[in-house]
Amino acid sequence: MMKRNIAIIAGGDSSEYEVSLKSAAGLDSFIDKEQYDRYLVTIKQGEWVVHLPEGKVPIDKNDFSFLESGEKRRFDFAYITIHGTPGEDGRLQAYFDLIGLPYSSCGMLASAVTFNKFVCNQYLHNFGVKIARSIHLFRGEHVVASEVVQQLGLPLFVKPSDGGSSFGVTKVLNEDEIQPAIEKAFREGKEVVIESFIEGTEVTCGIYKTRKGERILPVTEVVTENEFFDYNAKYNGQVREITPARLSQEWTERVQAETSKIYDLLGAKGLIRVDYIIPADGEPVLLEINTTPGMTATSFIPQQVRAAGLDIHEVMTEIIENELNA
Repeated sequence: MMKRNIAIIAGGDSSEYEVSLKSAAGLDSFIDKEQYDRYLVTIKQGEWVVHLPEGKVPIDKNDFSFLESGEKRRFDFAYITIHGTPGEDGRLQAYFDLIGLPYSSCGMLASAVTFNKFVCNQYLHNFGVKIARSIHLFRGEHVVASEVVQQLGLPLFVKPSDGGSSFGVTKVLNEDEIQPAIEKAFREGKEVVIESFIEGTEVTCGIYKTRKGERILPVTEVVTENEFFDYNAKYNGQVREITPARLSQEWTERVQAETSKIYDLLGAKGLIRVDYIIPADGEPVLLEINTTPGMTATSFIPQQVRAAGLDIHEVMTEIIENELNA
């Protein structure tokens, strides 16, 4: 049987470029080498290139093909691991839909909705998903700091509504920090969300569904000494990640059931990860949804796959084949 050509697509136009390359290296090790030929493709602004042993070769954007030793090569499947635009916000998904190339992640609409934290949370809130109280700002809009505190209390979070990896996020402890935090968030995105702080246990849960059925992964508890789960906590080891989380069976099942419900409400596809905070006296509150979650060896999803007793190579094959045979 001929091997299929898989494009592992990394890079992007956000601050998460380097993080994305690490996920691509992880995916390269997770995808079965016996069944698939893997190619790294990087996208940054207008430059789309495939990395070959002899160097970088441009991608033909008409059909996402490339020339190797003078011969035109096409991809059978795209595994998108860009964290940020254009791979997490629906743009690349729309392009692949237009040219008819199967890909790993959620479709255009689900990707666009989940990429905008405020829009996503408001949409899911309509279906009974619990969310933090928040204020939304477009560039050029202004707020009075004292009114924000009156509405949301302190501490609070200021974050880009359309960014990731905790870039541009500030935990605000007093009123004077609100405006600088808003300016910082706008350097990372076009929209900003100000959210009330919820004290509790932070957890995250991965899930994927294929024709073979649903696989809700074990829940991970996130414990950091930092003010919040920021970039250093995520990527520089300033965190403890406990899988499975130190939750009762009942609470674990509630988080998993909520994750499955959210997956279906979004019409999600492929592997996603949903982050929550569980207050001491209430239901899980949605923090955000990652439709292209990190895929380094130490990322949450690979951890949860191992904790579930699954083989990551088989998980990747199931997701790829589910789309190839759709």
